[in-house]
Amino acid sequence: MADDQQNDNPGDGDLQEVPEIELIIKVTTVDMLKPPPDFRSNFDSTPPPILIDRGNPVLENDKIERYIMKSVPGGYNLFVQDKETETVIMDLYSKFKLVLNKGGDQRKRALLNQLRNIDTHLSKNEGRFLTGDTMCCFDCELMPRLQHIRVAGKYFVDFEIPEDMSNLWQYMYHMYQLDAFTQSCPADQDIINHYKLQQGTKMKKHEELETPTYTTSIPPTVDINGH
Repeated sequence: MADDQQNDNPGDGDLQEVPEIELIIKVTTVDMLKPPPDFRSNFDSTPPPILIDRGNPVLENDKIERYIMKSVPGGYNLFVQDKETETVIMDLYSKFKLVLNKGGDQRKRALLNQLRNIDTHLSKNEGRFLTGDTMCCFDCELMPRLQHIRVAGKYFVDFEIPEDMSNLWQYMYHMYQLDAFTQSCPADQDIINHYKLQQGTKMKKHEELETPTYTTSIPPTVDINGH
């Protein structure tokens, strides 16, 4: 699936996966200002997202959702309706971008407050994920954003997710155990470069030559068996 790097989403590392049905969708980020030749020749000016299944393209969000629900056994599990979950994760990434771009203690507090709300929401859930013990579309939105907050937040503004948000850390631990996330998760250097490019800077030569690292650790104080 192609994703537009110019929209207000992390892009890198998005995933769509339900372990019970082994549904994995590989996400490729496309810079629509400089699309690769094969994208331009196949899709002209069609904006992402675009789902390609065995060479057959499916365009537009609604059609992609219906295609997965209809064509993939158990695919309907991805698209659950849960207004409370939708609300609690809404605007997380935009608040993070404000912290990155404008800084300030007030904006950091707003981001922390939303992370704490998500932590509280998870504390009410007996399953591993946002709406139960099966992944859904909300998990596919939240986890890549949390990864970007961990890596880019620490690098650019020394922002860290507090260790006392144990439910959120337990959630992240379970996500780190999934092949669908670890195999699609970009390296820390790629996440950092993603934001450097947005800021009009580039990675230094020695940074480009660094061995890729992947931040998937959990604070030792967190009880990973809490859920």
